[in-house]
Amino acid sequence: MTIKKFAITASSNVGLVRLNNEDMILVRNKYVRDESYRTEIELDKCDRFVMAVADGMGGYNGGEVASQEVLASLHFFIGDLPAKLTSAQFCEAMMEWVNSTNATINTKGELMPETKNMGTTLTGIIVYDKSVFWINCGDSRIYRLRDNKLSQISTDHSMHALYGPECGSNAITNCIGAGCDYSYLDIFEITDDIRHGDVFMLCSDGMNDMVEDENIEQLLAIGCDALQMCQAAIDSGGFDNVSTCVIRIE
Repeated sequence: MTIKKFAITASSNVGLVRLNNEDMILVRNKYVRDESYRTEIELDKCDRFVMAVADGMGGYNGGEVASQEVLASLHFFIGDLPAKLTSAQFCEAMMEWVNSTNATINTKGELMPETKNMGTTLTGIIVYDKSVFWINCGDSRIYRLRDNKLSQISTDHSMHALYGPECGSNAITNCIGAGCDYSYLDIFEITDDIRHGDVFMLCSDGMNDMVEDENIEQLLAIGCDALQMCQAAIDSGGFDNVSTCVIRIE
């Protein structure tokens, strides 16, 4: 099908327990933290942009620095890419970007005590020359609701995902920064697998740790936006920062 429009809502909330919000969302050229945002993007007017969630970690305020810097870097990187790269060339460029950015975040993290070991997850959907890709690094998630059935299309990079609940740890095994020697992205092109009516949700783990997938499915199916999804996590305890970006395909 021909995708004409992305109807997007984004919301990021500190939650009920944490003192500061280390999450951040990027939608095209808007950075969202401690607020909500709504927009529509028509592909015939904008053929490259980023929709992404970053969940920062490390140091007193290092996580919020890392999430913002990684999203800013990604925004400008996508904007500066030459036109007409093949899918393989685009994926290769993204792999080079994530390793360069990992090194940069690690270096900056060592400069001040308050940012030591700062790092971030990153999950998102990128439109480039009207092709659509999803990316993931860490344990933030991408869900898709299709025909009112929810599926997680990203894979968590975590001990829990590798070894199951019996391992007793949900520590992440891949991120950008936080002292990682090497970072990688899961990256897939989905241009030919998007349908009218599909709903994608990007979220930090403050969402899926609080709300079961069955309930996420029900909420998205009745048309809940990002603010309402975040509120569901807060109503369930809000133990962590919670950020969601809900994308409806029109």
